[in-house]
Amino acid sequence: MRIHPHDQTVLDHVAAQSGHIVDRAIAWSNLNSGSRNADGLNAVLAALETEAGRLPASVARIPTRGSTTIGDDGVVRTEAHADALLITARPDAPVQIVLTGHYDTVYPAESAFQTVAARDDGALNGPGIADMKGGISVLMAALEAFETHPGRERVGWTVLLSPDEEIGSPASAPLLAKLGAAGHVGMTYEPALADGTMAGARKGSGNYHLIVTGKAAHAGRAFEEGRNAIAGAALVAAALHGLNGRREGVTVNVAKISGGGALNVVADRAVVRFNVRVPDAPSAAWITDAISEIVATAPFEGLTLDLHGGMTRAPKPMDASQTALFEAVRATGALLGQPIAWTPSGGVCEGNNLHASGLPNIDTLGVRGGNIHSEREFAWPESFVERAQLSALVLCKLASGEIDALELKRLRLETM
Repeated sequence: MRIHPHDQTVLDHVAAQSGHIVDRAIAWSNLNSGSRNADGLNAVLAALETEAGRLPASVARIPTRGSTTIGDDGVVRTEAHADALLITARPDAPVQIVLTGHYDTVYPAESAFQTVAARDDGALNGPGIADMKGGISVLMAALEAFETHPGRERVGWTVLLSPDEEIGSPASAPLLAKLGAAGHVGMTYEPALADGTMAGARKGSGNYHLIVTGKAAHAGRAFEEGRNAIAGAALVAAALHGLNGRREGVTVNVAKISGGGALNVVADRAVVRFNVRVPDAPSAAWITDAISEIVATAPFEGLTLDLHGGMTRAPKPMDASQTALFEAVRATGALLGQPIAWTPSGGVCEGNNLHASGLPNIDTLGVRGGNIHSEREFAWPESFVERAQLSALVLCKLASGEIDALELKRLRLETM
């Protein structure tokens, strides 16, 4: 591969927009959009919708499905979610690219971490600047530049910006599955590591909520009549923790036990929340069976156990399609003087969803940064143009056929 004159025009277009690419990411990050901050999510969605109008594409808000949540009181409730944003160009083109990102963050409305500031070393420190409002700005910049390429008619693209990735994509998962099944290559804009290293193989993840119901009683007058849900929850939690170390690469993290109240009351309700990580499909089946076995029988008489949740994201191994796509991106990066490396990750993202639906994808095409999910989250401002140019050039090579999207899709389908 080489950089052709029309490719260079695309790259120059990105470079000319460098200030705007950074500035709009900062503006979006200054709007709080924690996953359950409805007002903030709607404000960011409106800003994204306005900016998407700069692209030669159709723009539509897509309602998302509700999801169920388990309160600390053990009550099952239905939760509504904000709309997703769908941006589509040339849906009938022979090559279809799916680009995804999320506009929610992990920082709730009441967080003290609300605005972006420049650090002494020049890095931008702010909520969502790396994860992933910076990535969304990179995504839009790459598409805007690609639309100047003479081969663009061969490539159609669809962007899905979702409101719920940070809580496991319960509302947008069906949209991701549908797009993944229809596309040839996926591009997702989670941040890369600070040095540009990308995530390769990813583990799968499951989130579980176990409601333990017992019987309340006075702890002094009628202790024997009670059935302590907190004690039962602790025993189950210990059994779940005991699964660690029994299968390579599988972890069970008991994250929280809720319930109980006054010291003189036998607790009648508790909730155990836990997460599992697995390296492959057989391990997912193993942990699912192991959990089912533990919760099939209450640890003592008078308790009932009610399990909710399950595997939310399948593992994303480095199969033939993923390896070929990474090598193509590495070759593209080399043309720009950007060394591309990747490393396995225990984290999960929309790339897991897309891969499970049959779509080979790179899911860390966002800015270079780090310390995400903390008040130290940062992004390097120079990486906005770098990463937008990388994505734009990948799109150019998909249009020219130098990266064979149809072959990548074939390789993925062979392993399903």
